Amino acid sequence: MTLTAQQTQELLYYEIPEYPETYTAGTVVGRSIDALGFRFYWATEGLTTTDLEYKLNEDGRSTLETITHIHDLSTILRDAALQVPHIKETLKKPLTYLELRTQTLMNLKTAADLFKEAKDLEQYSLIFQSPTGVRTVPFWNAINGPIEDSVWHCGQIASFRRVTGNPLNSNVNHFMGTVRE
Repeated sequence: MTLTAQQTQELLYYEIPEYPETYTAGTVVGRSIDALGFRFYWATEGLTTTDLEYKLNEDGRSTLETITHIHDLSTILRDAALQVPHIKETLKKPLTYLELRTQTLMNLKTAADLFKEAKDLEQYSLIFQSPTGVRTVPFWNAINGPIEDSVWHCGQIASFRRVTGNPLNSNVNHFMGTVRE
């Protein structure tokens, strides 16, 4: 279940991409999503079956269920960046840990790159489409919703893996977005 060092570096967000040259609303949101991608990458790197099954208590989510939730949040961000309605994905079979991880990182990268090019975030909304109708929410809610909720859950995963004896790689520098070799 664990990836090799080379496979790990080939996934998105091993390190945070270079920061944009200018500050705009779009580049700040894009950078925030890049930082989320980096945190998610390292929170979920090298998880074992024990890590994935861990849950704080019977009522809580397991680590794998938390990763699935972050994946769901990443699809909301991706769809907002693509300016398409978000329709909750229903899958015929659950995605594996590696599929969830890879797709989540790809969703975050897509969203970050598109937002960095955005001239006006007012044109971006969270649009939720369901069988009962369409609900549109201002982009502000993406910040305190899917972005910050995902950061929160990355912290939970980091804590859970400490409990299971598999702490984060100590060479990761979250402040700089880099990894000491």
